[in-house]
Amino acid sequence: MGLPAGQSSVSDHDRPRYSIGEVAERSGLSRDTLRWYERIGLMDYVGRDHTGKRRFSNRDLEWLALIGRLRTTGMSVADMVRYAELVRSGDATLPERLQMFRNTRAEVLAQIEELRRTVEVLDYKIALYSGDNSVARPALLIAHDSKGNPK
Repeated sequence: MGLPAGQSSVSDHDRPRYSIGEVAERSGLSRDTLRWYERIGLMDYVGRDHTGKRRFSNRDLEWLALIGRLRTTGMSVADMVRYAELVRSGDATLPERLQMFRNTRAEVLAQIEELRRTVEVLDYKIALYSGDNSVARPALLIAHDSKGNPK
C-alpha cells in the first residue's frame, strides 16, 4: 500500500533542502571542506537536485555538528572517517563505536585537566603581575625529583 497523497517515504528530517552555500554558512565550514568531506567518505551520500547540485538535509547538518565536536576533541580525520564507516555498517558496529567514544571522552577529560592546571598557572602569574604576592605557587611550577616529591 502506498503513502497518502502529498507524502513521501523520505522524512522531513532527511529531505534534501539546503544548498552547499547555506550549509557552509550554517556550519562555518567552507564549500571546499564540505566537498572534501564527501570525497573522503566523512559525509554519507549527499542528495542532488534535478540540476545535479548538492542538497543537504537537517540530518546532514546534525552530522556536521557532530563532526565539528569530534574535531574539537582532537580526533584525527582518519578516525572520524572510520567512525563514519562504522555508522554506515550498522548496529553490529555499536560496540566499536561505543569504545571509540569512551576513548575520546577519556582523552578530552585529560585535556580538560591539563587546561585546568594551565589556568592555575595563568591565575598565579596574573596575581603576581598585579602585585598580589600572597597567592600560592601552583604545583606545576614547583620542581620535583624523579619520585614526584617537591625539591
